[in-house]
Amino acid sequence: MIPYRMAVRKYLLGALNVEDSLYIVMPAYNEQDSLEKVVNDWYKIIDEHSADGKSKLVVVNDGSKDDTLVIGQKLMDKYPNFEIIDKSNSGHGPTVLFAYKYAIQNGADYIFQTDSDGQTNPLEFENFWNMRKKYDAIIGDRQDSRQDGKDRVFVEKVVCILVKLIFGVDVPDANAPFRLMKTDLVKKYIDIMPQDFNIPNIVFTAAFVYFKEKVKFVKISFEQRSAGVNSINIKKICAIGIKAVGDFIKIKKNMKKMQKML
Repeated sequence: MIPYRMAVRKYLLGALNVEDSLYIVMPAYNEQDSLEKVVNDWYKIIDEHSADGKSKLVVVNDGSKDDTLVIGQKLMDKYPNFEIIDKSNSGHGPTVLFAYKYAIQNGADYIFQTDSDGQTNPLEFENFWNMRKKYDAIIGDRQDSRQDGKDRVFVEKVVCILVKLIFGVDVPDANAPFRLMKTDLVKKYIDIMPQDFNIPNIVFTAAFVYFKEKVKFVKISFEQRSAGVNSINIKKICAIGIKAVGDFIKIKKNMKKMQKML
């Protein structure tokens, strides 16, 4: 049951029509062991910030081979502002872009992206939300807290070096799956990369800083997976990274063209 003070808050916000709509979007691939807990935990955020029912928690099922979709469909009966969308498998990055476009099409004011594997902490969301009027994008910084292995810490450091070399910007964490962004900002930059791009959040981060948008990096915790298996291993990461160098150079050219038009 919703506490009385929360119910009053929701009524007042709805009556005044001042609540910003929020879409929390998550890609999911073979997350049957973690999905229910993750949705239960993150739906509390939507429940608190959806005075008029316009905010949603959206999981995009990227062609999972397990029961991720079945579990998500059952949760839709439980939560009115939760939705799971099924699509054919295309990888994490294209699924993130799909989710962003879905939020844009449905008129969200803000998009928050995280993953469905339980590595991020919903209790850290409120701090981001409270800063949304000061910044266009608030991005998590995992550099002091990553618990998912030294290999991934190393990869992220290499990514930040590449972002510095190619885009000329310094960022502490380029690819954190814990980011609150104004929808208009996402819409502004979503077309500077291929729509099947594997690591779009890195490009968004680089573009935000390159074009001097109001960006804030905030330290977050980042735990080990509590369940499931990461579908992206180091071999795949290296292959994606090698291809990404050429893609980054092309995207930088697009950014320069965009800069001339501003």
